[in-house]
Amino acid sequence: MKNLKHSKFKNTGVLFELLVRQVASDTLNNSDSKAIPLIKKYFSKSTELAKELNLYQTLVKEQFNKEEKANHLIEAVLAARTQLNQSALNRQKYNLIKDIKESYVLEDFFKSKVNNYKPLAAIYKLFEYTIADNPVEAVQNRYTIVEHIVRKDVKKSAPLNEMAEFVKQDKEVRLLSYKILVDKFNTKYSTLNEGQKSLLRNYINSVSEGTELKTFVNEEVTKLRKTLKSLTAKVDDQVVQIKLSEVTNLINEIASAKTIKDNHILSLLRYHELVKELKKV
Repeated sequence: MKNLKHSKFKNTGVLFELLVRQVASDTLNNSDSKAIPLIKKYFSKSTELAKELNLYQTLVKEQFNKEEKANHLIEAVLAARTQLNQSALNRQKYNLIKDIKESYVLEDFFKSKVNNYKPLAAIYKLFEYTIADNPVEAVQNRYTIVEHIVRKDVKKSAPLNEMAEFVKQDKEVRLLSYKILVDKFNTKYSTLNEGQKSLLRNYINSVSEGTELKTFVNEEVTKLRKTLKSLTAKVDDQVVQIKLSEVTNLINEIASAKTIKDNHILSLLRYHELVKELKKV
């Protein structure tokens, strides 16, 4: 039996989401995104990539309350995919990867976190392999998709095709949207100090959980730990000193984390708040 391997380079669903995330990152950094012309070129309605992307999105976004319906949907999507021009699809994927490589550092581009990665990988394997290649894994992949379709905890988010429509807008429209976003951010978080704002900006701009964010977080941990120790030494109450020392030691867990999660950022924001309060005292 074959070992069914997943390839992010060939997974249309993953490629599109990474491009959309890159647009978001470039926009927040107030720079022209090279990902926008790539989306326009390779995901217009007439391309085979766009047709396959629609099949990926159908399985990712649809939700039923019964496994039987989910299985019927999978069969319908698999049948629809056989109608695609495979040679044209492969050629478009090859050219897309080639253009991405010319615009971005490929290793960094593919480090970004991808939503629904597990079902997207399972869909890719169902598309690229037959049940004869590996019956056991084929069944596992199908059930991964079925479980995703009948899931109960659905988080509402902007559909990827709506994001695609956004990136097709003129530069002026996107810059205006960016300005509105920044203004709302500044209004809502006006009470945050510069350290907290800087932390959030870096987290938003990074889009991924890659090395740049990890390096920034480690630097923040070092600064906060040093500041907390300095402020703790000035506290007269010995009991409070002990508690502050224990809290300060906990920050090391963030630095030792392999990847940066939402809860790590939230913890750092709270550490900044603690520093702010200690300085007031």
